[in-house]
Amino acid sequence: MLKVGLSGGIGSGKSTVARHLVSRGAFLVDSDVIAREVVAPGTPGLAEIAAAFGGRVLTEDGSLDRQALGAIVFDDGESRRRLEGITHPRIAARTAELMAEARADSVVLHDVPLLVEKAMGPAYHLVVIVGTRETERLRRLVEQRRMDPAHARSRIRSQAHDEERRAAADVWLPNNDGVSDLAVRLDALWDERIVPFERNVRERRPAPRPEVVTISDPDPDWPAQADRIMGRLRQVLGERALAVEHIGSTAVAGLSARNEIDVQVAVRALADVDSADAQQSLAAAGFLAAPGSWEGRPVEREAHPTSQERVLFGADPHQLVKVHVRRVDSDARRSALMVRDWLRASPSARGDDAALKASARESRLSSAEYLLVREGWWTEALMRAQRWALLTGWSIS
Repeated sequence: MLKVGLSGGIGSGKSTVARHLVSRGAFLVDSDVIAREVVAPGTPGLAEIAAAFGGRVLTEDGSLDRQALGAIVFDDGESRRRLEGITHPRIAARTAELMAEARADSVVLHDVPLLVEKAMGPAYHLVVIVGTRETERLRRLVEQRRMDPAHARSRIRSQAHDEERRAAADVWLPNNDGVSDLAVRLDALWDERIVPFERNVRERRPAPRPEVVTISDPDPDWPAQADRIMGRLRQVLGERALAVEHIGSTAVAGLSARNEIDVQVAVRALADVDSADAQQSLAAAGFLAAPGSWEGRPVEREAHPTSQERVLFGADPHQLVKVHVRRVDSDARRSALMVRDWLRASPSARGDDAALKASARESRLSSAEYLLVREGWWTEALMRAQRWALLTGWSIS
């Protein structure tokens, strides 16, 4: 099962996106529908709301007067928290029931208006955010929903800003240019990313690596991509993860790199992630062992013959991920952080690294050949970084 979180600001066109993905085969769990269901006439939820806020929030037929309730809670934090205390547990329970009904090979599309505001991103394999210009959203709210312009503007600005949404988005889906353009983008997303991603998770198969190494120019979005990956690992591992860290070339601003995010998980002992439940949870979240790399036994990295680690790869075909699980006190963990920080601090080191990658790009090295070249680079880099660490007093922060 693949869980996709869908969100976007009011008036962005989330419902249009949801309908199209459902037409392609997604199993929809709609938070707005559930929110209405748990406070429908005759439900305990509605009775508790009436007890908390009085009969003024009910219509003549006994249903919830959403406009009246909204007027009470919109600018009153205490009232809003009281309402959320009534509705949120019921919404969560009903959501879990619906998700449990989905088949094992389903793509579950969870439409959540406040996904970003509630920091829910780590709960999903993929977060899709619909992005629409504020002027267009305002027009839709006024013309299609008949909202008062001032109220519509206030609703828009009470939600997360686009910068926050972009940081949470694995997929930023522009929706300014009409339904036909949106449909083309959604079909490509479904066919090229979502479907193979779901298959990889279900079949416990890491996303394939390219045979010829691809060196990408520096991407300012790499740190945000790493943050989302690290959030998912923290959610899966909980207290077993003492630290989750972005390492490798994508963690160094301005450095070209293979378009693969390297992260490192620090644990007290490798046994913490060798249990069946830990491995199952990681695999279900899309972090998978390559064949022969786990089976509960140590894996030694060539450049660190005395270190032990577990290596996992991501299942997302459009976002390659490599996860190194290492003891918190291991030399391997310290070395990875030290070399990263040395590269960040040293222009000459970054220049040497860039030259090596430019040569690899021109030579069209295979991935295996590139790894051999990088191992040689790593040996020298580690010695240079150690000298730098002694001179600067560097330590793991």
